Amino acid sequence: MKIAILGAESTGKSTLCHALARRLKHAGLSTVVVNEYLREWCVTAGRTPGADEQAAIAQEQSRRIHCHRNAHVVADTTALMTAVYSDVLFQDSSLYGPGIADIRRFAHVLVTATDLPWEADSYFRDGPGAQQTIEQRLRQVLHHHGISYSMVYGNGEQRVRAAMAAVMPSTLASDEESASYRRWMAGCEKCSDAACEHRIFRKLVSD
Repeated sequence: MKIAILGAESTGKSTLCHALARRLKHAGLSTVVVNEYLREWCVTAGRTPGADEQAAIAQEQSRRIHCHRNAHVVADTTALMTAVYSDVLFQDSSLYGPGIADIRRFAHVLVTATDLPWEADSYFRDGPGAQQTIEQRLRQVLHHHGISYSMVYGNGEQRVRAAMAAVMPSTLASDEESASYRRWMAGCEKCSDAACEHRIFRKLVSD
């Protein structure tokens, strides 16, 4: 089983990847995390990549994910996220073909919502405005290509449980809790209104 964690900057992807992997291991599954290669690339180069460097980054991210054949994989972004950034930042849509083909190889696609406070992180992040633009473009692409995905909301344990509800609903405490998460996530899969997301999230935690 391969699980893709997608989302805009500062939406908790890396934290969720490692927390979800720990939870899957606790459930008895041999699980590995594949970290975001882009961050490693930026640290090594001391800068963000240019337009002509995006394809190689996407290819290396895919290679690192799919070289694991004897374990479940939780991937901190995929080639599709590189394609989305390449499109938004450089108006280059050429990476969508490989990115869509790659994402179809995953058993589950989780998208981290923008309900967490935005935090600066050196040159790795562009700002809340860019965050919303990337998140909306990502959802548009997923919808356009008919890629099934689950939104993941909440903070800390809430977010991990939401992710587990999507990939292993049998681990939740009750059928009622599982159904509640499915209704919660399904409603926002059809909507790209961030304010609406926040209203739904507040209602969930207040119930």
